[in-house]
Amino acid sequence: MFNGIRAIEPLVMVIVFVVWVGIGPFAGALALALHTAASLAKLYSEQVENISLGPIEAVKATGATRLQTVVYAVAPQIVPPYISFTMYRWDINVRMSTIIGFAGGGGIGFLLQQNINLLNYRAAAVQMLAIAIVVASMDYASSRLRERFV
Repeated sequence: MFNGIRAIEPLVMVIVFVVWVGIGPFAGALALALHTAASLAKLYSEQVENISLGPIEAVKATGATRLQTVVYAVAPQIVPPYISFTMYRWDINVRMSTIIGFAGGGGIGFLLQQNINLLNYRAAAVQMLAIAIVVASMDYASSRLRERFV
């Protein structure tokens, strides 16, 4: 199911959601949320499948319960990649939100499209500068957080 959802581009999803809920940021948020949930589910499941069995066997050998095994052997192996994957998808969503706005998903992308269509290039340039600043800030914050936690 997740592979099927991931196969559909968010731009196509936003068009479907615009028909379903109308033009606006809610349609864009739904499209990004659905695609992100499917992508993260795939990444998370692959991470769980690839954990090392050594720490699990070591913790079980000490007589740990099932919960203790998960807390002390599984979680330390999957939490850092989970944080990294989640921050990466957040970064993708920030960048993708502008493009989603062009398809009727609302937000700054929709405003940017309106200003370009109205030949109001000064306002469009300011909006593109704002988008660039937000994306650069998110990239910087994301790299700092990854450096600290992962």
